[in-house]
Amino acid sequence: MNRTLLHRKATTAARPLPPTQGTDRPGNDHIRQLLKRFGLRTSLVRLKVLDALVHASEAGHPLGVRGVHNQLLKLDIPMSFLSVREVLKRLCDEGVIHMNADKSYSLHPLAWQSLQGSKAQ
Repeated sequence: MNRTLLHRKATTAARPLPPTQGTDRPGNDHIRQLLKRFGLRTSLVRLKVLDALVHASEAGHPLGVRGVHNQLLKLDIPMSFLSVREVLKRLCDEGVIHMNADKSYSLHPLAWQSLQGSKAQ
């Protein structure tokens, strides 16, 4: 590569990218706020895992690791089973969710209460 092309690539990479439309997803604001309340950073995986658990709770059927993993695959989010399990474990450790006796997961009552409060606002 010549120096001009290298310089152009370096300066292009250094420029901040303009914000894209749709970056902020208002439909997940309640989950973003929940993660923030528990001191966790927002990630796409955490948002999707929690979203799957919220929908399962609302439908009255809890999900295990395999159920959450299948939900993510249906949404075209390629994530390994082990990664899903690690995210669920971390959310359990932080008190956002808990494991039920049947090894399914559900939101911790305080997290559920917090979500319901933020949805009402």
